[in-house]
Amino acid sequence: MKFVIRSAALASLCCAMVMPVAAAAQDGGGVRIGFVNTDRMLREAAPARAAQTKLEQEFSRREKEVDDMGAALKSASDRFEREAPTMSDSQRQARQRQLQDQDREFQRKRREFQEDLNSRKQEELQQVLDRANRVVRQVAESEKYDVILQEAVYINPRLDITDKVIKALNAAK
Repeated sequence: MKFVIRSAALASLCCAMVMPVAAAAQDGGGVRIGFVNTDRMLREAAPARAAQTKLEQEFSRREKEVDDMGAALKSASDRFEREAPTMSDSQRQARQRQLQDQDREFQRKRREFQEDLNSRKQEELQQVLDRANRVVRQVAESEKYDVILQEAVYINPRLDITDKVIKALNAAK
């Protein structure tokens, strides 16, 4: 059996988990292992898609406002570049300050939007993952799996139970 281990703590954890499993396999008990592709589950499961749609609806208006603000700033900047040669020094400096203020405001709004969006994405993702973990546990218990993995370097496709989990997630309301 080969394992790729990336840290000492992970190595200890793997040994603690694998030793009893290996012992059970040697006793003839047979170990039942399954794998869930979390990325695929988050792309294909209805609750994950619903969360994505909810976020798009929740943030689309603010995203449009930020995009419009960026477009207006670019337009004002382009206009300034065209008109700058015909302006007096004081006019040019005043417009530059105005553009800098607009740019700072735009950057601030864009950063706030991104932070709010990322925060909400994390909340929604955590809810979906909590729900998915409950479903994985139910599938594991009902089908008598000993171990369910969610990350691996290589998995034999016959161990992949992602479809079962997605179906169970879609069915659960």
